[in-house]
Amino acid sequence: MDMRGIAKLAGVSSATVSRVINGSSLVRPETVERVRKVIEEAKFFPNNSATTLKYGRSDTYGVVIPDITNPFFPEFIKNFEGILVGNDKDMLMATTEFDSSRMQQCIRRMLMRKVDGVALLASEIETQSFEDLIHNRVPLVTMDRGHIGRGLSDVSIDNRSGMDQALQHLKGLGHKKIGYIGGVEGLTISDHRIDAFMHALQRVGLETRPEFIKVGNYRSAGGMNAMTELLSLKDRPTAVLAANDLSAIGGMRAAMKLGVSIPTDLSIVGFDDIELSEIVHPPLTTLRLPRPELASVFFYALEQLKSTPHSRGKHYTVKTSLVVRESTGPAPKRRRGTS
Repeated sequence: MDMRGIAKLAGVSSATVSRVINGSSLVRPETVERVRKVIEEAKFFPNNSATTLKYGRSDTYGVVIPDITNPFFPEFIKNFEGILVGNDKDMLMATTEFDSSRMQQCIRRMLMRKVDGVALLASEIETQSFEDLIHNRVPLVTMDRGHIGRGLSDVSIDNRSGMDQALQHLKGLGHKKIGYIGGVEGLTISDHRIDAFMHALQRVGLETRPEFIKVGNYRSAGGMNAMTELLSLKDRPTAVLAANDLSAIGGMRAAMKLGVSIPTDLSIVGFDDIELSEIVHPPLTTLRLPRPELASVFFYALEQLKSTPHSRGKHYTVKTSLVVRESTGPAPKRRRGTS
């Protein structure tokens, strides 16, 4: 069954069927209802490629993420795709694997498929990709980069709101020596989170100790290595905050292997609140970055840019908040010879 067959069954022209499929307001409601009923009964699926060529739109949004193995991103995609399906749109996903050279390949795929916009959650610094999208008038919404422009919006993560809560929570439990496991060095999101941590330390009146700051890679292995370094210090921290939950979970594994009890000997706080954080033992105290809200903001920002492609983008913000579970507890009593 093709479009001409649908038109014949519905008693209309092929042009009318095309207008119904593409949501034109030029067709009378009763005709729209009749055509859609025929389409449904015939189980007809229009050729989206032909529609894209004719009208210059694909009703598809691209999503670029850095790491499919990090549960945070599949959880985001689940929410984002749910919104798209509810609005009769499709999704094209690509991953960079924290490799800036792959960013250009991902963007090239998006341009070839003529996506209507791109949600960029990867943090690799690759300005050429931005320029290619803007030059081709493809709306772009980034995460936590802080820059906007014509056809470019940004969704900032309010790290400060959660970091303040986390450090106030730890200080209230008596912790004064607090370490940090960061993300991949050089990424904007890594810089923003460690800056938020350092400023939060100052705001709650706690000392910044360079030896307590370690670099991870947003994966459990990086968290394990960083925590092993922290726990090898003669005067080690009594609490550690990680740049994401996978790093925190890796840190928990390292601590347990070294015979360090959580939270009796060491408190740990993650960041993101992935579903796994509530299942691990002990359940992880973490800073929640709500994926449903994040997905909704990305979709809204893309739709706004799509409707006014020549306009300057906007800044959007998603707040973080502390979720207290069992991986944090009172600071251990001072051991002899420590400060």
